[in-house]
Amino acid sequence: MNFNKRFFGVLAFTSLLATGLPVRAQTSDDAFKKPLKEVLADIEKRYDVKIRYSEDLVKDKVVTYAGWRFRNDVESTMSNVLGSQDITFAPDGERKYKLQHFQYHLKTPEQGKEQLDYLATLYADKTAWEKRKSELRRCLSNALRLSPLPAAPATKPIVTPVRKMDGYTVQNIAIETLPGLYICGSLYKPATIKGKVPVVLNPDGHFGDGRYRADAQYRCAGLARMGAMAFSYDLFAWGESLLQFKPEDHRRALAQTIQALNGMRILDYMLSLKEADPQRVAISGGSGGGSQTMLVTAIDDRITLSVPVVMTSSYHSGGCPCESGMGVHLCGNGTNNVEIAAMAAPRPQLVISDGKDWTQHVPQNEFPFLQRTYGFYGSGAVVKNVHLPQEGHDYGVSKRKALYEFMAEHFRLNLAAVVKNGLVDESKISIEQFPAMYVFGEKGERLPANAIKSFEELTRVFDTATKRVAAIQH
Repeated sequence: MNFNKRFFGVLAFTSLLATGLPVRAQTSDDAFKKPLKEVLADIEKRYDVKIRYSEDLVKDKVVTYAGWRFRNDVESTMSNVLGSQDITFAPDGERKYKLQHFQYHLKTPEQGKEQLDYLATLYADKTAWEKRKSELRRCLSNALRLSPLPAAPATKPIVTPVRKMDGYTVQNIAIETLPGLYICGSLYKPATIKGKVPVVLNPDGHFGDGRYRADAQYRCAGLARMGAMAFSYDLFAWGESLLQFKPEDHRRALAQTIQALNGMRILDYMLSLKEADPQRVAISGGSGGGSQTMLVTAIDDRITLSVPVVMTSSYHSGGCPCESGMGVHLCGNGTNNVEIAAMAAPRPQLVISDGKDWTQHVPQNEFPFLQRTYGFYGSGAVVKNVHLPQEGHDYGVSKRKALYEFMAEHFRLNLAAVVKNGLVDESKISIEQFPAMYVFGEKGERLPANAIKSFEELTRVFDTATKRVAAIQH
């Protein structure tokens, strides 16, 4: 190339920069591609905002038709741009935003309400709702791969000696739910049992210390003092389940299936006890335990009363794969936790919500939907909502009080054992140290020899069990 060509080439390049146009004009031939990081810089400049993000989130990402995605306002533009990248944004101060990975389980409150309004158009009476419920139930079971249910191992539960407390007893129990798979928990019973007593499942949620924490012990011991049998049990890959699996296995999709199966196997055991009353069977858990509460109630008619806590939301399906990993919320061309909770109708249900998490809109949005569904059966009085606007995401004493009162009302229990003069009195309940609640010892030394020791092994066992029962049925 001679001097003149080089000179005029540089001059043309400099002139192009001066116009503010891209050096290499983008066309439809290359889909108007532009690195995401450059597009974000353009957004910041055009709309005078700041956008915070991690380099890993935007690294090597390219936006197609980048310039065509811009709109008159910053948030519409960001939605158009980031939606193509599975990235979402949230306000982070005045004219500031932060980026995060797309959260498939999360909608906006407005979108949740819109979905409820749409779902309400699908059924206007009991007949239409029963048809929808039947379709949902079939889909939920299939999505969980629990239709048909795998056969239960023909083994007896592993139990520890009974510990006697003030007005109740505690015994640790492990149940083999699949060959080599054990679910551990603690069974709380009234100190004196006459006749048949209610059964209460208490699935754990994503709270620190799992089922060993004080509020879980208070709740189950309180129910036992009132006259019920309460079983508190671990999440998958939490608590003693960590003797078999790694913590990260809890975030595998199959965890949702295993937790539902564990709850059903525990209920099998509880109802096999001679003192169990099959007409009075409840389930209650908070957070992830609330997700289990709604799901197990929806697919198992043996549950006669449910109390989901801080989890009944139209726009939040559970941030853990153990709550949403198997795609149950895709059933029926799209459902949510509220419609799943409505599948409990006409069985009594208490929804406990608060003002500082995704249940903050329950009185205005979610509860009216439940009331409408229960109204198809003429049983609107048996669904209730206790909303605690000043409280947050927990299963604290106010929420336990609501549970105690609801259980006493419907299961004829002794409320005076835990509530006096309108206040919760749990002073006679002993909070045990973690090792006292272990089934397999402080170091897992009593874990059975056949215990599964990896998620891969669990997958093989589950696949074999489901294929075997399917073959038998066909």
